[in-house]
Amino acid sequence: MAGPDFERHNAEVREVWAAYHAGDPARVPMTLGVNPRYVLLDPALNLEGITFEGYFSDPDVMFETQLRFQHWVRHNLEFDQEMGLPECWSVSVDFQNSHEALWFGAPLRYFEGNVPDTVPFITDDTKQAFLDAGPPDPFSGWMARNWEYFEHMEARAEGYEFRGRPVSVSGLAGCGTDGPFTLGCSLRGATELCTDIYADPGFFHAFMGRITDATIDRIKAFRRRLGQPVVSDEWGFADDSIQLLSVETYRQHVLPYHRRLVETFGRRGPNSIHLCGDATHHFPMIRDELNVMAFDTGYPVDHGKLRGMLGRKVTIHGGPAVELLRAGSAETVAAETRRILESGVMRGGRFILREGNNLAPGTPPANVKAMYEACKRYGRYGQ
Repeated sequence: MAGPDFERHNAEVREVWAAYHAGDPARVPMTLGVNPRYVLLDPALNLEGITFEGYFSDPDVMFETQLRFQHWVRHNLEFDQEMGLPECWSVSVDFQNSHEALWFGAPLRYFEGNVPDTVPFITDDTKQAFLDAGPPDPFSGWMARNWEYFEHMEARAEGYEFRGRPVSVSGLAGCGTDGPFTLGCSLRGATELCTDIYADPGFFHAFMGRITDATIDRIKAFRRRLGQPVVSDEWGFADDSIQLLSVETYRQHVLPYHRRLVETFGRRGPNSIHLCGDATHHFPMIRDELNVMAFDTGYPVDHGKLRGMLGRKVTIHGGPAVELLRAGSAETVAAETRRILESGVMRGGRFILREGNNLAPGTPPANVKAMYEACKRYGRYGQ
């Protein structure tokens, strides 16, 4: 079977996004969250047998793996992104979602068949010592490695070509945050941190204040070194673990730290947030208190209900669950995509279809294509 006509596909993609950004979409755009784990954890694609330990340990392996990954995506996965060779490739330092906890001293573990992750290390016996030690220097520990890799990649990219195209280095880890409560859970443990809210609120707020302030200082320091404005008017961040909290607990105990971040980096907005899982019970408050007008969702999410909660002016990103995309049939994927698109979430023209959330290794390209074809058929406005 012949592959897609890249020129025709790319022309359609440009039209779709131009109409969407002009506020008059002809159809729902479709994006994908997909990163090098898609290739590294799939033996059929990772013919070199590169491990995540090798990827984390060598900037050249990271550089080359990202280029091969991007080339594969641009020639095999159909969605509203340009296909074929780009004018310029873009790579970045990638320590997945581990870099913030690593910076604070969490130990790293490599797992067979999965991404690396840190393990909690702050115990009841050591939590006061953690506070007494003070925040880490923005350029210390794994963040020092982060900058070394960034500078190495920049030097490697100078004059370098991959498949006849130049390469640029777009960034490094640590310029944003996965959220203070999620970071706190990584350092302390989710059960322990949730218990601290009630059993040791003095520690909880000292701890949350410490990691929030350190995060702000790190982002500011990185921006200065990169020659960027230190503060900004619009900002996007994440904090997946707030799905563990009730609305009132979030309001009292975590929202103040989100507000501190937003007052520094998203003073005017509109801002955006990524929340995996189902944190939708917090969305109206986050919209109203933090001027967040774009929500990147995970699974499970009732998209139609969410549109009713948030109104027509809020952008919602979401779609079929990643496990359905990985293990379901193309027909099931198409049916679920249609169901979501016809749920009412399209009202207002501010819906972007994507997987919920982050495409799993082993997902058949045919299932991604089924989702895309359903998007093009059932995601049209004015039908």
